[in-house]
Amino acid sequence: MSSLVVENPGLLTTVQDLGRPGYDPLGVSPSGAADSVALRLGNMLVGNEQGAAALEMTLVGGRYVFPGGGVIALAGADFGANLNGQPIEMWIPHAVRPGGTLELGLTRTGARCYLCIAGGIQVEHFLGSASTHLLSGLGGFAGRGLCKSDVLQIGAVGQRIRRRRISAKIVETLKPRKSLRVTQGPQADWFSEAATRAFYEGAFCVSEDSDRLGLRLEGTSLTPESTREMISEGVSLGAVQVTPAARPIILFVEQQTAGGYPKIANVIGADLHCIGQLRPRDEITFARVSLEEARALWIAQQQLLNSEEELFA
Repeated sequence: MSSLVVENPGLLTTVQDLGRPGYDPLGVSPSGAADSVALRLGNMLVGNEQGAAALEMTLVGGRYVFPGGGVIALAGADFGANLNGQPIEMWIPHAVRPGGTLELGLTRTGARCYLCIAGGIQVEHFLGSASTHLLSGLGGFAGRGLCKSDVLQIGAVGQRIRRRRISAKIVETLKPRKSLRVTQGPQADWFSEAATRAFYEGAFCVSEDSDRLGLRLEGTSLTPESTREMISEGVSLGAVQVTPAARPIILFVEQQTAGGYPKIANVIGADLHCIGQLRPRDEITFARVSLEEARALWIAQQQLLNSEEELFA
């Protein structure tokens, strides 16, 4: 079995796959890749199942050594990667010779880059997933972000890997948006017409204290018209809660599974990957769509991600 040695883990690098959905009633949020679209595309490039475990790097890449070599692909944000000192492209597989070193710097575009490796990262699963859940310290590699000198095992490669790239058209089509499409939230009628208009017509800035639990937004205050309090209820991935300070928070992959703040909207499934590429100080807006539109956009995206004829150049 091959391995990967961490020489520099960057700012925050974790093992992630597509998460562990279905455990919300037990109080366990799904975790998983913040940009699941990038993870899926990167895994396809190296011949893995779309949900295979990979490394998710946040804002700063790091340095990794492959003692036995391997085949890799980078997807998501551009971190200016070099392999043995030579720049390499994203969205295409690369062979790494034994002893090869991959180095990535500061992000040039979004927030997260995915290092997908043929055979996948091999760690013990928790509730059926390899994903790291940082808040609880479970899953992934010892339930934490990677540290210097960590050694990760890579699975065996069972097939010949074709040298093909994700087409430029597909990269552009699936490019993360900063105008997030949302459906109406279950407490949308708690907000005044003025607050609702401010939410849809204004712009918000991603706060510095955002993380995988949620993205705190700064901008116009969204004070609910109603002064009533609500009983805590289940919350969904992408829900836009409004705190007592009248500030919205987009709940994300390590969210709490229940909450008592009113929800003005919910980011649609087809745009959830966009949240994972938002950086502190990014400016975003919201655009309302119907449930029917949201469903159609989700189905179209899933069909595209499963159509190799369209994905590869």
